[in-house]
Amino acid sequence: MSSEAAAYGYLRELVFGLSHNVLDPSRDYLFDTRLARLLRNQGMNCLQDLVVHLRTRYDPALERAVAEAMTINETSFFRDTRPFELLRTTLLPRLIEARRLTRTLRFWSAACSTGQEAYSLAMLMLEHFPMLVNWDIRIDGTDISHEVVERAQAGRYHRIEVNRGLPARLLVRYFDHTGEDWVVKPAVRALCNFRQADLGGEYLPFRRASDRFDIILLRNVMLYFSQETRRRLLGGLHALLPQDGVLFLGTSEQPADPSLWTASLEGGACHYRPVRQGARE
Repeated sequence: MSSEAAAYGYLRELVFGLSHNVLDPSRDYLFDTRLARLLRNQGMNCLQDLVVHLRTRYDPALERAVAEAMTINETSFFRDTRPFELLRTTLLPRLIEARRLTRTLRFWSAACSTGQEAYSLAMLMLEHFPMLVNWDIRIDGTDISHEVVERAQAGRYHRIEVNRGLPARLLVRYFDHTGEDWVVKPAVRALCNFRQADLGGEYLPFRRASDRFDIILLRNVMLYFSQETRRRLLGGLHALLPQDGVLFLGTSEQPADPSLWTASLEGGACHYRPVRQGARE
């Protein structure tokens, strides 16, 4: 094995150990592009320098920085509009009727990246369901990357980011223009809470008996997880959803254990409901 191949192999194992992301050797080139800034910041000339450093010194902060840099953070406002349209027209009206006594709704953007998905949900609620003004509505966003969580908390986006998927009327209504950036207004930000969390770990960030979600979005994440990690993650999500709760996955993703979920296709969007033991909807 060449020294270059050994370096890539070491980095793949490091990323898997910290994030549970499975990186195929055919995509080793991504290390060169995604770690370029990290190498510059560390005063290193090449990946070999990085690997030598990590092999010979205990540097957990740098290890975490490598894993976070290799995490996929592709996102946009109202990405793949069909789930949001289905929520607006069908799923949320059903849930609102079912929750009319408790007057609570809780969402989880389980791989929130820089926050666009969570803020899209908040704008959807404010724009189309103003009758819920006195309800307890909470949108939690989590991501493994500390850097992108900080960006989500700031709610500040460049012009090119708001031009991707965000209608002009919503941009004007729910953002303030500050220089070259657009900043989420307080009314939108108030519905959202962001924190760092590792979905591939042994425990989910929400595991108290009182933790329940009405809608969970886990889109385009499991593609990078092993089958065992997918099974463990979806088992945890199953416990967090009531029987009428809804899980959205990416268009090319399916539950690892289909016996736990009922799939429904409405409005061109597939979603899943948990199957309880001895009962199937």
